[in-house]
Amino acid sequence: MKKFTVHQGAAAPLRRTDVDTDQIIPVRFCASTTRDGHADALFADWRDDPEFVLSKPEHRAATVLIAGSDFGTGSSREYAVWALQDYGFRAVIAPRYGDIFRANSLMNGLVTVVLPVTDVEWLWELTEADPAAAVTVDLELLEVRAGGRTFPFTLDPEIRHRILHGIDPIGATLLHEEDIARYEAARRPALPVTG
Repeated sequence: MKKFTVHQGAAAPLRRTDVDTDQIIPVRFCASTTRDGHADALFADWRDDPEFVLSKPEHRAATVLIAGSDFGTGSSREYAVWALQDYGFRAVIAPRYGDIFRANSLMNGLVTVVLPVTDVEWLWELTEADPAAAVTVDLELLEVRAGGRTFPFTLDPEIRHRILHGIDPIGATLLHEEDIARYEAARRPALPVTG
């Protein structure tokens, strides 16, 4: 997993609520077994619309997505996270997420920031008026900065630590490999073992 400390980039204001994982990446694109190669499938059913935010040239290079409430609801589709990351997004800002989507995002290093609706609306207005406006997501200080304003957010300390250091959950377990091996070596021989 790629480390995330501070990211600054242009943002795409996605003024939509209740965006489910099938809208993020339609199921017909979920046949591959790799984490990459999904950028073209991101919002595939909306990308032909010239009014869709990512169809507009000024927002195509965005690396921060600012979405409405209930982003990522629906099925537990890890492909949705992979498609966002493959497109180039490093962070998503929204008032609320689907629980499984948010868990998948944070396990894969896609930072999902929760901000109040009023702050998200202010960021939408800023990035629509000035598509080049820099939006900074600072995981070290737990804040978003844009247009001279600062928006604090919270994140579980353990998850924050993993993302700051680029450690996925398996990697976090492997940090204790010596302790695990020592425990397994001392186990009673009659206890069951795994292969």
